[in-house]
Amino acid sequence: MKPFTKMTGVVATMDRANVDTDQIIPKQFLKRIERTGFGKFLFFDWRYLDNHDLNPKFELNRPEFSGASILVTRRNFGCGSSREHAVWALTDYGFQVILAPTFADIFFNNCFNNGALPIALSEDEIETIFQKVEQNEGYQLTIDLEKQEISGDGGLSFSFEVDPFRRHCLLNGLDKISLTLEQEEKILAYEKAHDPSL
Repeated sequence: MKPFTKMTGVVATMDRANVDTDQIIPKQFLKRIERTGFGKFLFFDWRYLDNHDLNPKFELNRPEFSGASILVTRRNFGCGSSREHAVWALTDYGFQVILAPTFADIFFNNCFNNGALPIALSEDEIETIFQKVEQNEGYQLTIDLEKQEISGDGGLSFSFEVDPFRRHCLLNGLDKISLTLEQEEKILAYEKAHDPSL
């Protein structure tokens, strides 16, 4: 997992509440065994027309959102079934940060487990970002995980909090396997103490 310290990126807005994981990555695409390649299926039913052309009415298909790495949306993002593929699809598409007032618990945890940063902000703060994006094409935010600060043009500045352990893992690019390997010497010592043949 890549360390996440500080990033600046274009913001894309999705003015929808209760976006569930079946919309993020529809069930017919869950048969893949790799963790990559899911980005092209992200929001498939919304992104594409029946003939598979891009739907010009879907938010993320707006030209100014091309290459966006920060997604701003409404409350209860990631609700529904507990598919980890939802985070894989978002990160494969290019989103590193998701800002919303609230997240579904399992989706929230899956983000941290897969190197994405979900940040819960107040409804008012989210609304401010929506307005900034509408007023400024290609609006960018800087996310500083070390300082736990969000900043943008026009004096925008918000603070946020991330659980210290999760913050440590993201800052250092540690997934569950990496965390286990940090204790490799202790594990080997334990095994040798309990198995003389080692």
